[in-house]
Amino acid sequence: MKMVKVWKLGLISYDTGFKIQTSIARKHLDSMRKGITKNYDTLLLVEHKPVYTVGIRDDTSKEEILRLRSLGAEFRKTNRGGLITFHGPGQLVAYPIINLKHFRPSVKWYVNSLEETIIQMCEELGIKAGRSPHTGVWVEDDKIAAIGIHASRYVTTHGICLNCDNDLSWFKHIKPCGIEEKGVTSLTKETGSLCSIDRMTPIFLHHFEKVFDCKSEELETDTQREILSSVYSKLLIT
Repeated sequence: MKMVKVWKLGLISYDTGFKIQTSIARKHLDSMRKGITKNYDTLLLVEHKPVYTVGIRDDTSKEEILRLRSLGAEFRKTNRGGLITFHGPGQLVAYPIINLKHFRPSVKWYVNSLEETIIQMCEELGIKAGRSPHTGVWVEDDKIAAIGIHASRYVTTHGICLNCDNDLSWFKHIKPCGIEEKGVTSLTKETGSLCSIDRMTPIFLHHFEKVFDCKSEELETDTQREILSSVYSKLLIT
């Protein structure tokens, strides 16, 4: 049975989250280059401080960036796929930093599996969710989870964000994922009951394990310390 280490980081900045992703992805790629067989498959579970992010196809103007920052959020350009979206407290962001060759070497399969994880999770909560011609998971015309990924030699970064109990008004200032005439929703809004991150995380993990046919366990504390030490030293330098 495949094993994925889980690291629950809580509320962190987008920059810190990206540095941690990059650090783990580098462990994957370095071991592959050296011909070392070692499993670094890791699932990061985080919340972000308010931030608008854009993917590699971004053409956001300087004026628009300034407008969004004036709202009290950060703005970050990334190397993921997809267009603009928002991350903030109350939204569960999952970053699987995994080698797809340990699962199935197919990006299409991977995106489909991320969607399926959320669809099954919604079904357990009594929400009818599904796919559309647009990437992500939808409840009718409202997006409940957005996906944007990057893969290098089948090692994945970025991932999926699920609206649990977040403030949806942040999305009113953008066209989420560049899609016209579509809305956003959350688990709390759809169920009518509080769907906190703490309550939703075990449900997400259960369906992630089921869809990806894997087991999960907490990432060792020593490894967490090692990665954080490297990340924070680089953040201080930059």
